[in-house]
Amino acid sequence: MVIDSHQHFWIFDEERDSWITPEMEIIRRNFLPEDLWPVLKANKVDGCVAVQASQTDSETEFLLHLAEANDFVRGVVGWVDLRTVNLYDQLERYSQFEKLKGFRHVAQGQPEGFLLQPEFIKGVGQLVAFDFTYDILIYQNQLKEAYNFAVRLPNVHFVLDHIAKPLIKAQELQPWAEDIRRLAELPNVHCKVSGMVTEANWQHWGKADFRPYLDVVFEAFGTERIMYGSDWPVCLVAGEYEGAKGILTDYLSMFSDDEVRDVMGNNARRFYNLDI
Repeated sequence: MVIDSHQHFWIFDEERDSWITPEMEIIRRNFLPEDLWPVLKANKVDGCVAVQASQTDSETEFLLHLAEANDFVRGVVGWVDLRTVNLYDQLERYSQFEKLKGFRHVAQGQPEGFLLQPEFIKGVGQLVAFDFTYDILIYQNQLKEAYNFAVRLPNVHFVLDHIAKPLIKAQELQPWAEDIRRLAELPNVHCKVSGMVTEANWQHWGKADFRPYLDVVFEAFGTERIMYGSDWPVCLVAGEYEGAKGILTDYLSMFSDDEVRDVMGNNARRFYNLDI
């Protein structure tokens, strides 16, 4: 079973979704399950995990509603204010929703030290009580801080989104590679091979551009802690779903069938405890 561990839905709102700039015109519209399911079927993907794109409680409710109405949406990574004083009560309420698997805060671009705020660390630590996971969304220059964050929370199941957005367009490996290897030393941290095409030259990328980064990630995390994600529909600014997926499937041609099955589905199923 192939699982896309990272995609988004939204009803486009120009003010709320200001991160979708005019140069990303192709995704300045609504994207809902009826748009994704034909794409998944065409690419032989059996299910997906919907990840928050805006930071409101209503976003989590929106995704849960879509997941309940669409069986192929196997899990949801929502948003909650992890620094709020009544977080435990909110998590207890959210634990009633079987498809809610974890949470994410958009930490990319936040001021230095954001992840290390005591109240943020305390909040993320409370996820353990309800078997919720946490997606780490950062830029590559925040990797050292992410290590210091994750090392303080050894019981939380973390996954790094988009391989921490290295500078693929500039073909720069360092210090990203060194910092990725250090983060991967923590056994509770997994990694999503996702969101790579949007870090490359949108109009002129080739599969060879990504191989040095994939080499580092696979060496660091191993096939047992890596999962496939499309980052649909954001990936569409740089190419079709099939092309973005093909970067990883081509790379995996050198691996065993069991390793391929782990990366393309089993790891996501286990990490998010998907009901499959």
